[in-house]
Amino acid sequence: MLRGMPDPILPDLLQPGLALVFCGTAAGRRSAEEGAYYAHPGNLFWRALHAVELTPRLFAPVEFPLLPALGIGLTDLAKHHMGNDDELPRGAFDVDALRERIRHHAPHLLAFTSKAAARAALGRATGYGLQPECFGSTRLFVLPSPSGQARGHWDLAPWRALADEVRLLPQPRV
Repeated sequence: MLRGMPDPILPDLLQPGLALVFCGTAAGRRSAEEGAYYAHPGNLFWRALHAVELTPRLFAPVEFPLLPALGIGLTDLAKHHMGNDDELPRGAFDVDALRERIRHHAPHLLAFTSKAAARAALGRATGYGLQPECFGSTRLFVLPSPSGQARGHWDLAPWRALADEVRLLPQPRV
């Protein structure tokens, strides 16, 4: 923690050697209350991970610390704010800090869990899937949001494509 900076709402789950890191915009209220990523029962994140076989079973949100053993990490763009994207203050997203964390830990893939997160980090609108640019040596991927509020845009196919990319990586990663 930097002097004078509040603790992050949710801790980063980052370490060298990860195959994949997921990055959202900010912790939702339920996630902040429970101290766990993607904790709202309507969020499809954990079900998607299991459906595309990135986890061997359905994990509960509180089990997020187990993910690095599977080569998976977690972070978000707004470490010190919580809520829906439209509730976040201007400047909540710290893209430079995200880029630095990713360059430092160098996962093979960074997957944004929404087009909004990708747009904030890349500075442009984007489609789903693998992106042409990288953060250091890390390739970037964009996914449909698993949030229940984005259910109208939900599609598991990009999540399957991401899992296929992960399976092509050399094993083991951790």
